[in-house]
Amino acid sequence: MGGGGMSSEEKRAWIYAVVGVGVAAVYFVTVLSQVPGADVARIAYVQPMLVAIGAAIGLGIVVAIVAAIASPKDAGRADERDRQIHRMGEYVGFYVMSIAALVPLALAMAEAAHFWIANALYLAFVLATVASSVVKIVLYRRGF
Repeated sequence: MGGGGMSSEEKRAWIYAVVGVGVAAVYFVTVLSQVPGADVARIAYVQPMLVAIGAAIGLGIVVAIVAAIASPKDAGRADERDRQIHRMGEYVGFYVMSIAALVPLALAMAEAAHFWIANALYLAFVLATVASSVVKIVLYRRGF
């Protein structure tokens, strides 16, 4: 694979990293800013969380489509290197999710408020997505 710009797979990794961090940041700032002095059982987090998850998925798809339209020559063309990088990123994301999921599991065992369990699980998903994307970006940048 020659020089030039980013492959479509690397662009997709950047898109998921930026969208994942951006949407989660908006969600957590919005919802966690209500925590001080509040009864967390009264904080309406379900709808904002569902909106954040939907927005992350929707934005990721839309931005990936726009990126593919903007550079159609390499859209959808993945070589063996792309597949190996994707596999490694997903592998790391799986382990991050597996480890991060221990927090909501412990919170559930401690009978913590649903608010904390749900938010810890959402954060685990975000961390896994971002870790997977960062690993892919680093492998593209440093070579694989």
